[in-house]
Amino acid sequence: MSASSFGSRQVRALQRWIMGRARRSRFFPVTIPDRLGQDDELAGTSLPHRVVVFFPDTLESLYQLRPWLPALEALDRVARTVVVCQDSRTARAVREASSLDVLTIARYGRMDDLLARSDVRVALYVNHSPRNFENLRFTSLTHVYLGHGESDKGVSASNQVKAYDFCFVAGRAAVERLVAHVPRYDAEARCVIVGQPQLDSSGLLTLPQRTPGERTAVLYAPTWEGAQPSVAYSSVLSHGVRLVRALLADGRYDVLYRPHPLTGVTSAEYGAADAEVRALVTGAGGAHRVDTSPDLAAAFARADVLVCDVSGVALNWLPTGRPFLVARPGGDAVVPEPAPILAPERMLDADEDAATAVARALAESDDDAARALVEHYLSDVTPGRATARFVAAAAALVAGLDPRSDAPAGEPG
Repeated sequence: MSASSFGSRQVRALQRWIMGRARRSRFFPVTIPDRLGQDDELAGTSLPHRVVVFFPDTLESLYQLRPWLPALEALDRVARTVVVCQDSRTARAVREASSLDVLTIARYGRMDDLLARSDVRVALYVNHSPRNFENLRFTSLTHVYLGHGESDKGVSASNQVKAYDFCFVAGRAAVERLVAHVPRYDAEARCVIVGQPQLDSSGLLTLPQRTPGERTAVLYAPTWEGAQPSVAYSSVLSHGVRLVRALLADGRYDVLYRPHPLTGVTSAEYGAADAEVRALVTGAGGAHRVDTSPDLAAAFARADVLVCDVSGVALNWLPTGRPFLVARPGGDAVVPEPAPILAPERMLDADEDAATAVARALAESDDDAARALVEHYLSDVTPGRATARFVAAAAALVAGLDPRSDAPAGEPG
């Protein structure tokens, strides 16, 4: 071996050591996967799992995976399932939150080697992260997009669905949305309706009935501003301050403000509007509250009516049967149509008096219409049914069968 080759190896080793120290530092950015993998200890081994949940993102995106964990644990009991991360901090959090096996695999080459030695059949994805493509390269797997929720946001009709073999969706609304807005994609063949398993463990399907009181509780739960103009659905900037002031001034309403945890991450302007809304609610005292807890069911249980944005919150609210309004997005935000949940009578314009609109929504509440929306968007919300359908569809793929069958999941081996 030449001296120059030996020197190059020393330099590379030093670079790896320095990078490893940097990635282990508490100052390493939380928005970048640290790639502190178990690659070396996994060399020459195989995976005993049949399903991989590929989640390469950091802790700030963990809210996308967390609601799926109970359904994935149910799948694990039928077909052994592992979560594969690229960030050790995320992997640690998933281990703490679930009973699933979790691995941190930093290098594509190690994943390639593991799959070659294993009988993994299916890969699941809860978002459209660009990093998913590191795993989507593998043709030995059947790739399934789950999504971390569903709504009438433009991303729910994204061309990215073409990267996956199947999409597991909540209801007929999702299929129709893809048929209408994703060209050269056979949504009827590649979508599998399973319902929304995340709801089964959320407590949202078993909320107690609200007892009418002297005052009406209004939950304002906007989404965040998004990463680009076409997904800027947040009403915090356009509606928020005016909306909350109107509700507080009316005197009939208790206001519960539940901001999205990412509000202000990409825009200081949205962050400032969020801070102003928080100050208004907190300053009003009484029963008015700012709610930043992770427990969505508790927030829903306290509310008589919802004001939200074009987001998955509206779908989560549907099983309550209670009235809701959706803030009309402005700017360049894309809203695919048809969107039954966004009927004109439910849309709240930025210059409209929110107190009057809430009173109208309460007066015009229609139980039959609410049930029709539930069926269209979520199919069957009988507790446990969506999880069972999800497990059956995933197990069918593991066994090499058609996932669109409603047959109960067997033991795929």
